[in-house]
Amino acid sequence: MLRDVLTSVRRRRLADPHAWAGRLVVWCGAIVVGLAVVAFARFSELAYQMFTQLWALWFWLPLVMTPAVGIAAVWLTRCCFTGAEGGGIPQVIAAADDGLVEADKRRFVSIRIAIGKLALVLLALVGGFSVGREGPSVQIGASLLHASRRLLPAGFAMDARNLLVAGGAAGMAAAFNTPLAGIIFAIEQLARRFETRTNGVLIAAIVWAGLVSLGLLGNYTYFGRLFVGEVGFSIVPVLILAGTLCGLAGGLFARLLLDGIARIPWLANVQSRHPLVLAAACGLGVAVLGLATAGATFGGGYETTRNMLAGDLTAPWYYSIARFAATLLMALSGMPGGIFAPSLAVGAGIGDGLATLAPGTVSAAAVIALCMTAYLAAVTNAPLTSFIVVMEMVDGHAMVLSLMAVAMVANLVARLVSPPLYETLAERMLTRIRTNEAAGKPKEQSIDAGP
Repeated sequence: MLRDVLTSVRRRRLADPHAWAGRLVVWCGAIVVGLAVVAFARFSELAYQMFTQLWALWFWLPLVMTPAVGIAAVWLTRCCFTGAEGGGIPQVIAAADDGLVEADKRRFVSIRIAIGKLALVLLALVGGFSVGREGPSVQIGASLLHASRRLLPAGFAMDARNLLVAGGAAGMAAAFNTPLAGIIFAIEQLARRFETRTNGVLIAAIVWAGLVSLGLLGNYTYFGRLFVGEVGFSIVPVLILAGTLCGLAGGLFARLLLDGIARIPWLANVQSRHPLVLAAACGLGVAVLGLATAGATFGGGYETTRNMLAGDLTAPWYYSIARFAATLLMALSGMPGGIFAPSLAVGAGIGDGLATLAPGTVSAAAVIALCMTAYLAAVTNAPLTSFIVVMEMVDGHAMVLSLMAVAMVANLVARLVSPPLYETLAERMLTRIRTNEAAGKPKEQSIDAGP
């Protein structure tokens, strides 16, 4: 009897026109997310190409242009696009907090912020900064799908929080062309739980965004197809070494990003009172590192990582250190920009160096993939997302267990060094809001009146 009642309820839901109208809104929103993220990827390539072409004409140009771009990006962020600073993932985590009212959510996700995020990351790439577009794609996706909530019919099961999660996951899936990683990312980082009444709509949003990416960019893997050969027991010592070393390095990066400036009083004073001076100094540091490494640390590091995986490039011993520093300077400057792609580049550089120590039965590409996974897991505190992202990006299904194990080892080591990066940043954002409300301070006026 109960089974018949449940079946009847399900049939009524399937035939409900309001439910179908809601699904259509979410699906169309996911398609828009996919289009926006694909366009973001194309424009990112053009932006960095512009930088390299200008640099080829005047080798000294980064010393002037990179600090100037840093100043411009931070100034525009602070005066016009507040909420677009940083990578974007902590903002989406904060916006998905159940205790936030709608006005507070708009501090982190809105059409204005999505436009600013896209434009300012492109500007950072024109300046040669070590930025990734994947984290920003999460915030853009969450902002766009969250904006569609006003079009949903009354009573539709997808609330504002779930739209944020679906949009962020769709942005991740489209950015990397990794739909499975998008689902895991939604559970591990954004939602922290999977609600049965909305999981179908969430997966559909990821699928639609992924189909747009697939249709426009083709059935590709982000870094090409990885040939790892036979993976046997001989990879275990490499796995432990890679997990430990990358865990320490990734944990150090997260710790410096969270508390590095605060531990130096005069630098903290510059950050609070003279943010444009800090942006210029960080930009100059990025330019000097780029020139000192013959351009190896400029941009997000996509080409360098792909060439290392393909065996076409051997990175110098200092590459990972310089890339680590360039990415940290970008993140501390206060400008919008993600750390996913640069983190993968740092891990690839570490792996390229460790490959010379690996047994002959373990390919260099396999060691690089292990270190990419380990370093990303250590920085983001997202081991499941990290190993699935790398597995899907390089088509490394033969290494599933190895990638999973190295992600777990690196994550455990990183926890000894630093608290979780994204969650800590999100909690700090929420704490500032609660502190201002408790003190009776007026809320900041949102620049846009829209969603």
